[in-house]
Amino acid sequence: MKPQDFRDITYAKDDAGIVTLTLNTPGRKNALSAVTFLELFYAVDHFQCDESAHAMILTGAKDPNANDPKKEAFSSGGYFNPDAFEGLAPGVLADIDMSDVAQKRTTMKFYECDKPVIAAINGLAIGGAFTLCLAAADQIYMSEHAWIQLPFAKLGIAAELASTFLLPRLLGFQKAKEMLFFPERISAEKAVELGLANKVLPHDELLNYAKEKTLQLIPPLGPAMSIREMKRCMHQPHIDSLKKALDMENNALAKLMHTEDFAEGMMARIERRSPVFKGR
Repeated sequence: MKPQDFRDITYAKDDAGIVTLTLNTPGRKNALSAVTFLELFYAVDHFQCDESAHAMILTGAKDPNANDPKKEAFSSGGYFNPDAFEGLAPGVLADIDMSDVAQKRTTMKFYECDKPVIAAINGLAIGGAFTLCLAAADQIYMSEHAWIQLPFAKLGIAAELASTFLLPRLLGFQKAKEMLFFPERISAEKAVELGLANKVLPHDELLNYAKEKTLQLIPPLGPAMSIREMKRCMHQPHIDSLKKALDMENNALAKLMHTEDFAEGMMARIERRSPVFKGR
């Protein structure tokens, strides 16, 4: 799959070699389907192999029909509606591993990429939208209007994209468990305070700031070889542990997605009410 074949994301490279990868399904608040993750995998593969591509910015598309920046979405998380697969070529559909709910393939592709990746979170980032950034991005910048929530427990499922490995190392075990067990909305300011993000920006300055920082990581301003070697040194020792965590997440998700609690969590979300779990 090549960038021109993408339909859920856009891939654009500028003259400096900065790739802007945009989650581009604003009609569903840039929610992430299995198709989206497949395209992200190939986007990173193309980025890593392209010698003229030096760094990446990951962001979400603005809804062209909405003008309120406070309601903007980076991504509303997982998208499980079957309409995501409509019109797919048979070869593309065959390339999707529906058992890989934790997105091991895409997570490892991002994590093993040695070129710098910066996330510019322009709005709400729910569930897999934020865990994607944890796995993919070397720096995370957030709009003043952005916020995070990891609602896995409210849905009766488990966290994914290796967040069960990454969050305890960012927050400590107790705080990571608190964040996963008791899902609350976390403001951009709080995310920086916790060490989950690097900086909060005025909404209109977010992308420009991300690009300015990215330019400092690549020639002529930045020592690209140094940056890439340091990233390898930090990431490589954790590769096997990350893969094991993703396998465990996939096993947990396979088990939980067949429970009554998961069905109740999803129905409660659709009906916009509090779930009533039964522990089965």
